[in-house]
Amino acid sequence: MAAMAQAMPEAGTSITVTGRGLDSPPGDHAFDIVTIDRGRIVQNASQRLETVLADVAGLQQFRRSDSRSAHPTSQGITLRGLGGNASSRALLILDGVPQADPFGGWVVFPAYATGRLGRIRVTRGGGSGFWGPGALAGTIEMDSATPDQLAPLDMAVAYGSRHSVDAQGSAALVRGSGFLTLSGAYARGDGFTPIVAGQRGPVDRPAPYEQYSGAARGVVGIAPATELQMTLAAFHDARDRGTDFTANRSDGADASIRLVGRGAWGWSALAYVQTRQFVSRYASVNAARTAATRTLDQYAVPATGLGARLEVAPPLGKGVTLRLGSDVRNTSGRTQELYTYVAGAPTRRRVAGGATRTMGLFADGSVAAGMLTLTAAARVDDWHIGNGRLGETVLATGAMPSDRDFPDRSGREFTGRLGVAVRPIAPLTLRAAAYRGWRLPTLNELYRPFRAGTDATAANAALNPEHGEGVEGGFDLIPVKGLRLSATYFVNRLTDAIANVTMGRGPGTFPGVGFVGATGVYRIRQNLDAIRSEGFALEANAGIGPVGARASWSHVSARVAASSAAAPLNGLRPAQTPRDQFSATLAVEHRGATLSGTVRHVGRQFEDDQNLRTLAPATTLDAYAAVPVVSGWRIELRAENLADAQVQAAYSGAGLIERATPRTLWMGVRTQL
Repeated sequence: MAAMAQAMPEAGTSITVTGRGLDSPPGDHAFDIVTIDRGRIVQNASQRLETVLADVAGLQQFRRSDSRSAHPTSQGITLRGLGGNASSRALLILDGVPQADPFGGWVVFPAYATGRLGRIRVTRGGGSGFWGPGALAGTIEMDSATPDQLAPLDMAVAYGSRHSVDAQGSAALVRGSGFLTLSGAYARGDGFTPIVAGQRGPVDRPAPYEQYSGAARGVVGIAPATELQMTLAAFHDARDRGTDFTANRSDGADASIRLVGRGAWGWSALAYVQTRQFVSRYASVNAARTAATRTLDQYAVPATGLGARLEVAPPLGKGVTLRLGSDVRNTSGRTQELYTYVAGAPTRRRVAGGATRTMGLFADGSVAAGMLTLTAAARVDDWHIGNGRLGETVLATGAMPSDRDFPDRSGREFTGRLGVAVRPIAPLTLRAAAYRGWRLPTLNELYRPFRAGTDATAANAALNPEHGEGVEGGFDLIPVKGLRLSATYFVNRLTDAIANVTMGRGPGTFPGVGFVGATGVYRIRQNLDAIRSEGFALEANAGIGPVGARASWSHVSARVAASSAAAPLNGLRPAQTPRDQFSATLAVEHRGATLSGTVRHVGRQFEDDQNLRTLAPATTLDAYAAVPVVSGWRIELRAENLADAQVQAAYSGAGLIERATPRTLWMGVRTQL
């Protein structure tokens, strides 16, 4: 804190620090936005970010399982029924910094302890210009907790089913015009057996996990209207997939520095670095499930993300806001793998990877005049894909059956968004919006073939960027104090959608992946003509005295438009896209005690692109209770999937069904001093 003290201005100067970026523009009233407050973030059954986000119907991961049992590479997030790919089509932001993995575009959820977060804003619909490219389906903005949300010391520890331990803690030191926070989290468990009971064999066993993260954040006022924000964070995530030779591990560290000015001219300057290291092993299990054999050792996947952002908000008068700026993001990474195992030993080695860069200019403005608010945003990006390479080596001889350098590619893309909000009477706001966004293929999609069980998918270095367009209209209504109703109808179209397209079945040897067994499926990543998604989202929030309720329902009709080699997919539903999602929470608080229950439903969806394998609908019930015992101390009871519903998470080409988290009970203690 000494350095912070030296940066303090003279006594008597009034400085207020928030730890956040520039204020949200009034033009946000034109869009479908859901805000999750800190109370809900920290009071949930699993204490995991992905569960918190599940309160927003329509926001989904590629798989239904959470970050204790899912493979990390399957945890991309999306909205509006534009699923079917494990890379994220929604843009996840933490304190202004993009969070998707630089190599694969997935999200390592254990990196984000819920106790360090203060607010989450989910914008359904694409086209966000000032946050950068990638917001095809929506934007998820996470803000770290602010001083008014933090206790000097907050600690919680719980013991749960299957010998699980879950602990989080944070400390906050607030002094004058600055504050320092330290936070950490640790979780481990023996895990459950992923394969459903009727299909297990001697090879199947529980899948353990161990995860921890830590973050330090300092915020200090360095001038009456300027604050400096600095963050360091790191995480470790180790999981198992329930058989021998299926361990995986993710490690990462982030650093960012942001200056925010809140004077007559608002401005923000951000720079960040992200480092990632991923390791994963894969196995093939025989039909009797009596033996597992190693098939792939992805022994090192280093990746780096570097970026910077500068924006200004000039003073233009009452009711008029404008944000102008520029940003740049570079990603680089490569996968290093051993494969084609014979008698338990690898015979080949693969190295594949490359780099991408986006550089953009953006403008976002709004005008509020009486009952009318207009907003418009535009962005232009130059993009570059380079240094792409795939090399495969025969270990015994050094021969290289594949040694390819892919040509560099560049282009330019436009992002735009228009919106209008009208408030004809005080309780009612009518809104409409149109938008366009785009996403660059990830390095993983471009260069890395992969296997999931006996199925194999080839990469495609010629993939084009995805493009999304959409229109929507809706309303926000507050008929009485404490009750808010929202409804949105939307039509989205994702062109050049990247999907894993089935091209053949084993047994046989296929380009880019090698041999595929008799129960396996061969796929290749391709750009589909389009995915068209149409539907509605309904939200209801109510608070009457000590009772609060929240409900969210998303209904989506999504279809694929495909031709050429992918023509068999034309008219089918995108993989991993349920028609309906529903979430409802009822909570009661009285004399410091809290009791809440959450019901979630996810509709039937297809595992595969050909709509041959169906994941059944599932309904789960979560519960949370906190009871004060002495000053500053509470007993917490939590229950996930209380009725032990079978939530099908995967359906392999061999007909095997994998489940998500079964009933999990927790008992713990929390202190806030």
